Amino acid sequence: MFKFVLSLLGWFMAFVRSRNSMGLEILALRHQVSILKRKNVRPRLGRWDRVLWVFLRRVWSRWAAVLVIVKPETVVRWHRAGFRLYWRFLSRHREKGRPRIREC
Repeated sequence: MFKFVLSLLGWFMAFVRSRNSMGLEILALRHQVSILKRKNVRPRLGRWDRVLWVFLRRVWSRWAAVLVIVKPETVVRWHRAGFRLYWRFLSRHREKGRPRIREC
């Protein structure tokens, strides 16, 4: 229920934010996608990439909120690791030995 309320709040905030803020966020996210589509194994930021982020930092207060460049493989690896931890937690031994039988 908490996640639902949070997502509703985020949806509402998207309508409240100014068009400039929304446009700058879209610009930043599209730039990150273009960096990830480069053919290099470890894409590096060039001079114009840095100029764009300096510009965004000066004109937009929420620039750090979207400054995360992560490959999709990294996200999948994090998800798999979390799933392993979840199942490890569920399959841990709570009590040793045979479970107790209730007496009537």
